[in-house]
Amino acid sequence: MQYRTMFVLVPVFAVTACGGAQTAPHTAETHSETIQISSGGDMHDFDFLAGDWTVARRKLKVRGVGSDDWDEFVGTTKTTQYLGGMVSVEESASPTRGSTGVTVNVFNPEKRQWSIYEISGKTGKLEPPNVGSFAGNRGEFYGDDVDDGRPIKVRYIWLKQGPDAARWEQAFSYDNGHTWETNRTSAFTRTAR
Repeated sequence: MQYRTMFVLVPVFAVTACGGAQTAPHTAETHSETIQISSGGDMHDFDFLAGDWTVARRKLKVRGVGSDDWDEFVGTTKTTQYLGGMVSVEESASPTRGSTGVTVNVFNPEKRQWSIYEISGKTGKLEPPNVGSFAGNRGEFYGDDVDDGRPIKVRYIWLKQGPDAARWEQAFSYDNGHTWETNRTSAFTRTAR
């Protein structure tokens, strides 16, 4: 996950609100199985994230080699909802890293799925979305991307942990979804409503 600047937010709304953004396919082939991208979500699935949060972040220092060496730092996040909950915008900052970012979650009521869009602060590029939904307090979202020139599968997991806590994880698969390496985690603690 790259951190993005807020200045790119307006084009993201133009793309997603008009329905012109590409979405990930419903399934992605793996060696011996298929990744099932769930549907059955609700446009209020991300209501829990509205407001201000303190976030304990962890980032794996070296990806794809089985490392357990983590960089740990604290940041903040403010999430605002739009279109009655159909869109939520998460603005993040990590002052000790000098980075900020924006993530836009967009609900497709026809497919009953969420698409999670990020923008790379390094390239200004709109990254491919991760698509999926929540089942109870757990959300799973899958997509395709490239890491250092290698095609990868990306998985996000959101865990709702009550009204004032949540957890997010990012994992990459370098073998088409057969194995996963978690390389980022964020533990959210609410600071204000």
